[in-house]
Amino acid sequence: MAGAIIDGITGSGMLAPAQVAVYDIRESQREHYAARGFKVSASAAALVDGCDYVVLSVKPQNFADVLAEIKGHPRPETVFVTIAAGISAEFIKEALGCDAKVVRVMPNTPLLIGCGSTAMSRVAPATEEEFAFVKSVFASAGGVEEISPDKMNEVIPLNGSSPAYIYLFAKVFVDRAVELGFDADVANRLFCNTLIGSARMMLESGKSHQELIDMVTSPKGTTFEGLAALERCGFDKALIACFDDTVRRAYELGK
Repeated sequence: MAGAIIDGITGSGMLAPAQVAVYDIRESQREHYAARGFKVSASAAALVDGCDYVVLSVKPQNFADVLAEIKGHPRPETVFVTIAAGISAEFIKEALGCDAKVVRVMPNTPLLIGCGSTAMSRVAPATEEEFAFVKSVFASAGGVEEISPDKMNEVIPLNGSSPAYIYLFAKVFVDRAVELGFDADVANRLFCNTLIGSARMMLESGKSHQELIDMVTSPKGTTFEGLAALERCGFDKALIACFDDTVRRAYELGK
């Protein structure tokens, strides 16, 4: 995810590699980014010492260790941008031992190609101006929506994890098409272009999801039968369980 954020914002031209400092526990990653012109810090603490905005792109399971390492280094003006699922601003403040400025962000991997979808929330004492800067960084590589801080776990199935679920949907359909004799690349292009068009219809047509479904579905036609099969197999229930279990895991990670 860190790579997607870095490539998204530098690829957009908003920030040059020389304006971004990077630290990774893996030497190979530090060498990789140094070779590309990024500033590379010797430690997480050194990075915090030198930056006004710090993106904590860290797995929730490792968050406490990282915060312990950088405790005592944040300056009052340091803004922490966290993308970790389930990790609350209160947890970060307590671990750092100060009323740190925090912006919670849930991005997704399509940032890599400038088509990301990012949900964000501001936590006091971060200012509107500081939040606006962080927002502009992510907006340079896709769409951004500001949401309430108490919905940052619930948003994960909508944009953070959902690319994986969409890829699985595509994989099942394309694999089945290949079993029936289609060329894999042809099947993938057909399905992906349909996804792109369908997304634009949902965003631009002004019609509800149900209205769009009805536009495709003729009584007793092919789509009708396909939808009936999804209902018979519990498609809606499976997706709701997927949504709810994603959120549940975020709260577990936050503990």
